[in-house]
Amino acid sequence: MPHAPVIRAPEPREAEVLARLHVETWRETYAGQLPDEYFGERMLEHRRTMWTRLVADRRDDLRLAVAEADGCLVGFACSGRPQDPEHPPRLRQLYMVYVSRTHHGTGAGQALLDAVLGDEPAYLWVAKENPRAQAFYARNGFAFDGAEHPDERVESFIEARMVR
Repeated sequence: MPHAPVIRAPEPREAEVLARLHVETWRETYAGQLPDEYFGERMLEHRRTMWTRLVADRRDDLRLAVAEADGCLVGFACSGRPQDPEHPPRLRQLYMVYVSRTHHGTGAGQALLDAVLGDEPAYLWVAKENPRAQAFYARNGFAFDGAEHPDERVESFIEARMVR
């Protein structure tokens, strides 16, 4: 079993590694739910741009954390102000928690969630076809509130909102 990872803030020089890890964890999580091109070069470039911006952003409301094990990044999490344009159910949104499959069960996901949310009230969007993530969030006090929407690029990919 892999060692428990160290949780820390990401460094700007890690944007490329985070972009690649992001695409890889999506492939592990959503293969069969999203088209193969979703995990290709175009998405990698989009994630490079996103992570370069995120690791350089010093907004007070943005919280980023990475999980590092044996000198390699194996997970990441991010939360911040609500992205929903109207009537967000909470003042903080969990944007993402992803951990490489090889580090599932090591406590990395829990440590990342704790680092970017603690026990604060928050909400998130989770894929309806992701029971592992749904169970994780439920263990952390989140419950579905009935709101759902399709992904803007893949309408068959439905996300449901969970709130605590």
